[in-house]
Amino acid sequence: MTADDDYLNFYIESAKKEYGNKYDSLRFLTPEEAVSAVLQRKELLDSLKNKIKWDYSGTKADCENLSPGCRLCGSGEWSCLFINNKCNCACFYCPASQDEKGVPATNTVTFPAPEEYAAYLKKFGFKGASISGGEPLLTPKLTLAFIRAIKKALGGSIYLWMYTNGTLADDEILTQLRDAGLDEIRFDIGATSYKLDNLKRACGVIPTVTVEIPAVPEEKELLRKLMPELADCGVKHLNLHQLRLTPYNFEKLIKRNYTYIHGERVTVLESELTALELIKYGKDNNISLPVNYCSFVYKNRFQAVGARRRNAAFIMKDYEALTGNGHIRTVSIKGDRAGEIAAPFTDGRLFMLNGSELFVHSSLLAGLDLSGLQMTVRYSAARQLGSVSYHNPFMEVKVTKSKKITVERYRTGGDIILEADEAACFAGTGVMPVRLAAYEQINEGLQEYV
Repeated sequence: MTADDDYLNFYIESAKKEYGNKYDSLRFLTPEEAVSAVLQRKELLDSLKNKIKWDYSGTKADCENLSPGCRLCGSGEWSCLFINNKCNCACFYCPASQDEKGVPATNTVTFPAPEEYAAYLKKFGFKGASISGGEPLLTPKLTLAFIRAIKKALGGSIYLWMYTNGTLADDEILTQLRDAGLDEIRFDIGATSYKLDNLKRACGVIPTVTVEIPAVPEEKELLRKLMPELADCGVKHLNLHQLRLTPYNFEKLIKRNYTYIHGERVTVLESELTALELIKYGKDNNISLPVNYCSFVYKNRFQAVGARRRNAAFIMKDYEALTGNGHIRTVSIKGDRAGEIAAPFTDGRLFMLNGSELFVHSSLLAGLDLSGLQMTVRYSAARQLGSVSYHNPFMEVKVTKSKKITVERYRTGGDIILEADEAACFAGTGVMPVRLAAYEQINEGLQEYV
């Protein structure tokens, strides 16, 4: 069995666990279809060679003219606040239920008061924030209060945008959003059967107007027709997402006869191909509308990495290192000579000797004689919680007098003992064994078709 087989079996079992008996009703790629799909994608990518810019480990394009918000997302400097959990539309692709107002929250922490969220953004060093839902304009006073508080606290040092289905975006609220300091508004025109009336109202009022929608295969021809109109009315970006299957939207997506791909999550093959075809159409026809394909693997990898990196800064030790994939790497050397190895070190922050085990920063390993010693690597990550779980090490970060954020550290794998040649290679070159790549670096490229 190959490594690819291992990954495929892992993805299959993950999907079966998520969807249970419904899994068998999904039409996944056959091996023959996968070969054809790979060739189709390759032809599209080849036709776009030297015409578009790929970035973020080859998971996002065209990156030549991205919204500032998209760049902040990619660099891990963005926070998304779900202002409510209530929506007045019923998009078939919506990934989660939207039928309760709820309390403003990020993925893990609630923020009842706008000032608390603004202070949180400042404390954790965010340079971008977005207001999402639900539909933010169902609670306009609350949405405006958060925008004003964020801009009052951070001013021009933060880029602020809002997602909307546009149904409630009249002249009055658009003017209020602009005056409150909103930098960008993103319309999901799929929620309104691709009507552009309210979107056009926003052009010339909000500094940046973007269309952000899933790449729906059935709407490819309509979108081709709309692209010149979007450019002409002042839309600055078209962001296309890959359709993703979830337990919530399962019953609606299953009716559409899509082909599904096993992977980090179950995604729709035709959606990715549609997005690439629309990028090509824009380039072939010189349409002055930047099109950005936001693949699922981009979102799943880079947004998680950004969160891990940001949180790790609050809880990692000086003798530990942060990997390219946002994991905290702890290296220890164990054996009778551990004390002898540590003796020349002068910066006490970069190592800790605990009996016969030496915890040491990777930068101090070069030139060490590790013969007779055992090198162990451990990986951890850090996450934010609204309260202490008491299951793992943690620290509390004070945001305001009454608001604290818990940063919890948790293990992401067991102890990994390096072979002698692996340890020598890492100490000499700084290169980790390939078997640790998942912790050390972000996977390259678009999703494999399996």
